[in-house]
Amino acid sequence: MRGNSAALEAAGVDFCYYENDGLVLREVSLELGAGELVGLIGPNGSGKTTLLRVLSGLLVPNRGKVYLDGQDIRTFDRRRIAQRVAVVPQELAMPFAFSAYEMVMMGRTPHVRPILGAGPRDRQVVAEKMELTATSVLAERPFSELSGGEKQRVIIAMALAQEPEILLLDEPTVHLDINHQVEILELIKRLNRRERLTVFATMHDLNLAALYFDRLILLDRGQVVANGSPAEVLREESIREVFRADVQVQQHPTHHTPQVVILPLT
Repeated sequence: MRGNSAALEAAGVDFCYYENDGLVLREVSLELGAGELVGLIGPNGSGKTTLLRVLSGLLVPNRGKVYLDGQDIRTFDRRRIAQRVAVVPQELAMPFAFSAYEMVMMGRTPHVRPILGAGPRDRQVVAEKMELTATSVLAERPFSELSGGEKQRVIIAMALAQEPEILLLDEPTVHLDINHQVEILELIKRLNRRERLTVFATMHDLNLAALYFDRLILLDRGQVVANGSPAEVLREESIREVFRADVQVQQHPTHHTPQVVILPLT
């Protein structure tokens, strides 16, 4: 057991999918403190999704360790991890016609005792999480027929039904229009502030990441190259080097956060 206050920690993590392939993650070390709101940014193929899977215990590092509340995550079984850590994937395709309510109830799986099935406590939690995510009105609707924003809120409700302390989200605003991107990020920030939920999310949009996350981690070719406040991480030289794009960084007109302006090639 490590004597630190990190809710989740990666220590010197290397990872590759196949023995003869190159490393997807290289000597990654980071800490997520309890109640933090942290965004993970980086270009496509930099290892963001892989890092999330390693932190959730779904993938085992080739080298280094992941610690959950100071304890090696490999000492936990999947059920215990799921009671502490919830993951919201980029997309969730369901082959069967589950209702939104049934989808959220699936989040209770780590707590439901075999054979006995869901009880009053499980139904109460599901109702609370659907109310919290404004999905109660969607309860009877087929999940497959919901809009992108509605699906994302239902998936977040399902993750919250696990009653986790840590929420890992992989591109939570992917495929959403501007209005629904803001809606989802406002929800995530509200969960962090009101529920004291530790949140770690991969983000594609640098400006939204700067607006909504207290700390950013920049990943490039499997390595952490910057870690700090949005102003510390989103620097012109860093963005040009990592994303290979010409940009200017300005201050947001109403918030004290950096905003990245892309410059055309001609």
